Amino acid sequence: MAIKNRLHRSELAVPGSNPRMLEKAPSAGADVVFLDLEDAVAPDDKEQARSHIIHALRTYDWSQCAVSIRINGLDTHYCYRDLVEVVEACGEKLDTVLVPKVGTAADVYFVATLLSQIEQAKGFAPINLHVLIETAMGMANVEEIARSCPERMEAMVFGVADYAASVRARTTQIGGANPDYGMLTDALPDGERQFHWGDQWHFGLSRMAAACRAYGLRPIDGPFGDFNDAEGYRAAARRAAALGCEGKWAIHPSQVALANEMFTPTEQEVTRAYRILEAMEEAARQGKGAVSLDGRLIDAASIRMAENVVMQIKQIKSRHVA
Repeated sequence: MAIKNRLHRSELAVPGSNPRMLEKAPSAGADVVFLDLEDAVAPDDKEQARSHIIHALRTYDWSQCAVSIRINGLDTHYCYRDLVEVVEACGEKLDTVLVPKVGTAADVYFVATLLSQIEQAKGFAPINLHVLIETAMGMANVEEIARSCPERMEAMVFGVADYAASVRARTTQIGGANPDYGMLTDALPDGERQFHWGDQWHFGLSRMAAACRAYGLRPIDGPFGDFNDAEGYRAAARRAAALGCEGKWAIHPSQVALANEMFTPTEQEVTRAYRILEAMEEAARQGKGAVSLDGRLIDAASIRMAENVVMQIKQIKSRHVA
């Protein structure tokens, strides 16, 4: 069965065609590192990138992070060789395979079937799947995809750049705000009208997150293109966390610490979570189903939310101890 409790605060993208970056990746501090064979690798470099990744998986110590490979799309002839060559050579080193541009459940079944055959032939333990929801077709079928392969599926990622291209959104940047996406208020008494920016990606990210939670998967936000804009990244990560996402991609090593920061519960959140659990334990002893804390109602739903926070902070602490 797929691992359901792995940390995903930061997922670092590392081009398979860059040996120097591959060497540095294990110590970058990311919860997950995915070694990229797809968009970050030029067509002429695809075969060499597989060799670089195999060398990196065999040579470096990956014990401080989970490791994934992003294969090429199922609509390319690179895809099956990515799986066969890398998984056969280093399947015991891989935690997940990241499948891009998933449009239907059949895409997941294809990769899962090929993985099963390789695992049986080589004696490997099952490798989990992450899928990228980054097309209009994928978003239209997101619930079907989410429930397609419960024994392997671990997480879904919102691939904002390709999604924007697929739905023909009028933007050329990767994630972040769009000044054209907003609304004018009605006129104030003095005739002034204000313009309020909106989140162009709210619908897609929310829908994917709901599908993930319905079927026990981890929702992950995708890339933020301007790696010089730390505050913009924080804002995007903060809104993803508010919607229920557990982490975000880092397309540059400088974004790893930002992702870890934004998806780690604050000291204030952790303190309140413990206080909620203590208050509800006392309420249970008194035969009450709900009580007030700091002037606000807390009940059974509050317990579930508090337990999520406590579980996550325990995971983070145990990772640092290890």
